Formats: sequence, structure tokens, C-alpha cells
Amino acid sequence: MQPIVFMTGYYGSGKTEIVLELAIRDQYDMVIDLDIINPYFRSREAHRALAEAHIQLISSDHDQPTYADMPYVSGRMYAPFLETGVKAIYDLGGNDLGAKLLRQFEMFDQEIELLLVVNLFRPETSDTEKIIQLIHAIEGSSGRKVTGLINNTNLLKETTAEDILAGQVVLREVSHRMKLPIRFTVVERHVPVEGIAWDGDLLRLQLRLRKSWY
Repeated sequence: MQPIVFMTGYYGSGKTEIVLELAIRDQYDMVIDLDIINPYFRSREAHRALAEAHIQLISSDHDQPTYADMPYVSGRMYAPFLETGVKAIYDLGGNDLGAKLLRQFEMFDQEIELLLVVNLFRPETSDTEKIIQLIHAIEGSSGRKVTGLINNTNLLKETTAEDILAGQVVLREVSHRMKLPIRFTVVERHVPVEGIAWDGDLLRLQLRLRKSWY
């Protein structure tokens, strides 16, 4: 994995939860909230958890109330490209519209990871062809190649291991056709994982955003 990671995925894919879990688990230095497309779940809502983990949060509203919806991004979003030795995760807006923000980083030549989060139970990513179509749209909009896939197939608290494995089957086909690795399989902590061959790195997820909704 490159030290600078951009994460994208359709609204409802669980992208922001994964950004937070991975940043805390792997001790990233920064989380940069660039999701201004569908700001229903924002990294900034977990600012206390990030602060406790000594992770700096960069957001468009760093001097505004937590739930203010500001249609701009902070100039501090460039910090990971300008400071050496920084590990950062960018929470990018979903689909090709949100991916356009990657054009703002064209002046930098650092290698990055661009990871696509997929939940097979979202209608926009419910089969192989739709996922491949989304990959092409994101790459065309962002000017960057998607470098990996994340299986986050889930039905929130109703999720079973069989559900996640169904997503794994589809993503294996996408992986084969697009020559992309499955970087992570995400499993919520209530789902048993023993004795199952998961693709990629297993990420055990603790839901942090608006838990009362689930």
C-alpha cells in the first residue's frame, strides 16, 4: 500500500466507516474529508475518536460546526503531498462526480492508492458489469487508475458471512477482468470469521457513525 490512499464508493457503500477504521487500526497521521457530494456521513463526525488516536482530521469546515455543510475544500488537503513521511487517507466523494476532486492533485507526482469500496447490496454496484462500469467512470473523471477493490458487502446488523462471501465471488470476477487486487474484505465485528478464506486483508469494522440508525 502507498502511504497516500484515496477511497471512493457510492453513497451507502460504507466508505467513510472504512476510512475511520483503517486510519485508527493502521495508525495513519491524517484523515482528509473531501466528500462534498453526499455529505450524510462525514469523517468529521468521528473527530473525537480520531483525536484520541492522535490522527489529524482535515475538513472543509475545520473552523465551523461539525454538521455545517460547506461546499468547498480546505487548502490543507495538500498537506500529505507536501510533508514527507506522512500516511494519509482521503475520504473522497462517491462515484465519478466525487472523483473529479482528484484532478486537484495533478501537479503532484507521488504514487497513490485509489481504492473502490463495493457493497453488492447497493443497486449501483449489484453485479460485475455495474462495478466495472463504475471503475471506468471513476478513472475517466479522476484521471487516475483505480488500484484496488474493497469488499464491504453488508446489510448492516443483518449481515452474515454468506452475504460477504457472495460479494467476494463477484469481486473476484471484477478482479480477474480488470487485473485489480482485492485489498480488503470488511467484516463487522458481530460476524464470525473463523475458518473462512477471506480475500485481501481482513478489516474488522466497528461502526462509529450514527450507530442508532442501524
